[in-house]
Amino acid sequence: MRNLLLLIFSLTIIACSPPVEKRISPNKDLTPYNLNYDYLPTTWDEGLPLGNGEIGALIWQNKENLRMSLDHVDLWDLRKMENLEGEEYKFTWVKEQWEKDEYRKVQQLFDVPYNRAPAPSKIPGGALEFKTDILGEVTNSSLDIASATGKVEWSSGASLSTYVHADQPIGWFKLEGINTKDITPKLITPTYNIPGESKEDSPVTGQDLRRLGYPQGKIEKLASGITYTQPGWDGFEYQITVRWKNTPDGLEGCWAITTNMEGQENDSKKLTEEAIAEGLDKSIPNHLEWWAKYWNKSSIQVPDSVLQKQWYLEQYKFGSAARENTPPISLQAVWTADNGKLPPWKGDFHHDLNTQLSYWPSYTANHLDLAKGYLNWLWENYPTFKTYTETYYETNGINVPGVGTLTGAPMGGWIQYAFGPTVSAWLSHHFYLHWRYSMDRKFLEEEAYPWFKEVAIYLDEISEKSENGQRKLPISASPEMHNNSRKAWFGETTNFDLANIRFAYTKAAELAKELGLEEDAKKWEGILSEWPDFAIDETGMMVAPGESLNTSHRHFSHLMAIHPLSLINWSDGDEAQKTIKNTIENLKTTGSSAWVGYSFSWLGNLQARMLDGESAAKTLRIFATSFCLPNSFHVNGDQSGKGYSNFTYRPFTLEGNFAFAAGLQEMLIQSHEDFIRLFPAIPNDWETASFNGFLAQGGFEISADKTSHDEIKAVIAAPKGGNLKIINPFDEDCMANGKPLAKGKVITIDMTPDESLELSFKK
Repeated sequence: MRNLLLLIFSLTIIACSPPVEKRISPNKDLTPYNLNYDYLPTTWDEGLPLGNGEIGALIWQNKENLRMSLDHVDLWDLRKMENLEGEEYKFTWVKEQWEKDEYRKVQQLFDVPYNRAPAPSKIPGGALEFKTDILGEVTNSSLDIASATGKVEWSSGASLSTYVHADQPIGWFKLEGINTKDITPKLITPTYNIPGESKEDSPVTGQDLRRLGYPQGKIEKLASGITYTQPGWDGFEYQITVRWKNTPDGLEGCWAITTNMEGQENDSKKLTEEAIAEGLDKSIPNHLEWWAKYWNKSSIQVPDSVLQKQWYLEQYKFGSAARENTPPISLQAVWTADNGKLPPWKGDFHHDLNTQLSYWPSYTANHLDLAKGYLNWLWENYPTFKTYTETYYETNGINVPGVGTLTGAPMGGWIQYAFGPTVSAWLSHHFYLHWRYSMDRKFLEEEAYPWFKEVAIYLDEISEKSENGQRKLPISASPEMHNNSRKAWFGETTNFDLANIRFAYTKAAELAKELGLEEDAKKWEGILSEWPDFAIDETGMMVAPGESLNTSHRHFSHLMAIHPLSLINWSDGDEAQKTIKNTIENLKTTGSSAWVGYSFSWLGNLQARMLDGESAAKTLRIFATSFCLPNSFHVNGDQSGKGYSNFTYRPFTLEGNFAFAAGLQEMLIQSHEDFIRLFPAIPNDWETASFNGFLAQGGFEISADKTSHDEIKAVIAAPKGGNLKIINPFDEDCMANGKPLAKGKVITIDMTPDESLELSFKK
């Protein structure tokens, strides 16, 4: 077999050498962004992460053993929350209890069962272990992000190479320099059924696995292999198989996890039997090719090694966690906790910001194909959402549970966002972004506008008229303001809900016009005109009429209109800029004591939208250095000891990671308004910076190079054609394909399909 290191080196060159005609100054080496240690991490959440959106693994040290924690996206206990039914399971009932000041009844019905019940929940799969103490001390462990390959080396000269295949449901490992008599793979089963008393625990720290009540799984010995079959709830079953074979210098093997979810063949034995017969040598070229194409999509170069490395690690994790044919990125994606407990917050799908933030960077970074899995999942579960809307809200149209299972069913929790009235409206933002970045007409006709229309119908029916004739929600919330108290509901529509509503109707009308549906557009514009303006005071965006943000809070739900929904923009004039400045200043005034990691990532995006590169870079650096573990996993609490937050715990979730990547991208390019800005939020000491293969709204693909403080070059391609509007950063001469254009603030060029041009701006 060819040495895996040579293959990794070859991939690095392939992945980072894109065609010259569509790139400027491409990175040619991803090795500076790899994870490298002179030890092997000793906890699961610091392990080396591998994945392909369907299965995942974490490589770490468990006492004297090397451990590979194995996961599958479909490992779920989908038992129903029995409290979510009956006459009380209505939005109108919640409002009645709130009005009568009997809100404890709501908490007892909706919130307490979520905390007490161990399921529904994501569940862990199992682990593969090798007794490696006989190999000596670990001298190096690493993750090569170009090839998505983990490697461990010992003082004896032994080594392990391992990867999860990019587009096949198989994980591979190869041990070299060992005596196969001394090391045999061992399959470790979760603690679903072991002696001892289970105890109820917090859903944040994780419930005891034994509370699920599963029977003991079955272990079956194979010739050079092991199969573990674990029954779950209501006939659910999953199976893990590992197989191996000897090589001249050790052994190589593969593993697979399968489930009996509808439409799936639960036969990991068959998968691994076929894979091991083919062998690792034949498997790896397709794996390397996938990652080469992935890395060829986009790249950056900035003079801040901390931010640059974190961005590449976020891109790696996104490529490991998202696929077009898999569910959205959940709280932990394919890296479920391996600590004998259920994952934090049950590893579910939180749509009060977690899934949304996880896809923020995918559009600009040119990964629309992988982001499509998010939207596909929403449409696949349309019947579930429809039933939820009809049952709980008693309306037509569509809303989505704010906290849901693998199949979209509601789970309960803090009801203000778990059953939030504008969840589907925020989710519509991603349908809009996919349309604007892809300009895919079929998607617009068959998916984007139909979703907006369903949301618009629902919001029309759920709203009511106030005494002044304006529309309002019966009761409104702003996640996660006032936590789970009665005060978390407002009698007037909050800025959070209002931003989602105004966005939904604004874009529904826009898309209807694009499709020539003038009557629809007129209807949505008419309804939009009946909703009030945002509540704004000297602090900027208020939480709701009559209440400003007056204390530190992790969730910036009140300022959704600024970012991400872009309803209030920097270029809108003095009043808009005043509102944005005051809002951000108030965030600083109230302080970061109650922030978590994603708060800093979100603030970095906001500061970039203010064209404040110095502050954006500083904020994003705080996130990368203080709210992430050494393997780059975001763990919510401040790990630095510098007092950036009073939260110092470490439940691992992913949304902060991906929001960070989006923030750095916002510093390099913005297209959320009716024009494109190149390098809009660059710190003064960044004399040079570049990005390659980024997408802008309108479907433009752009590579740009800031060669100095006085010059910017860009190559712009228009696969679908369109009207290119781009801000001239210097108001001076602009050259297009070597020919001078008129001076001016905004450059406008009509581009035909597949046309490309080179722009040069000089001071």
